[in-house]
Amino acid sequence: MALFITYASYSQSGIKGLLEKPEDRTAVIQNLLSKVGARLVALYMTTGRNDIVLVTEADDGADAVAVGMAVSASGSLSDIETVRAWSAADFAGIAEKAGTLTGAYTPPGN
Repeated sequence: MALFITYASYSQSGIKGLLEKPEDRTAVIQNLLSKVGARLVALYMTTGRNDIVLVTEADDGADAVAVGMAVSASGSLSDIETVRAWSAADFAGIAEKAGTLTGAYTPPGN
């Protein structure tokens, strides 16, 4: 399974809901992820640009993005960004593959 990191911020209505009913949202998020066969690896509430950092495992990016879209449609979150993550060892293999392609690409205008 692939690893994904999602960054999100609460919308004004999301903050209002959380203040009206403060709760740990971990179980709700785990339940939603299980509907697409994904798994919650870590959930952090943060300060700064993002309110939430979510680490998940899913079969592919479509599942991770679909979950983000569904939550965004609720209006409780904004500025959702989901990125794929690789271990350093796996990324070294990607860099190696990219190295074999160097020079094979012709930039526009050349």
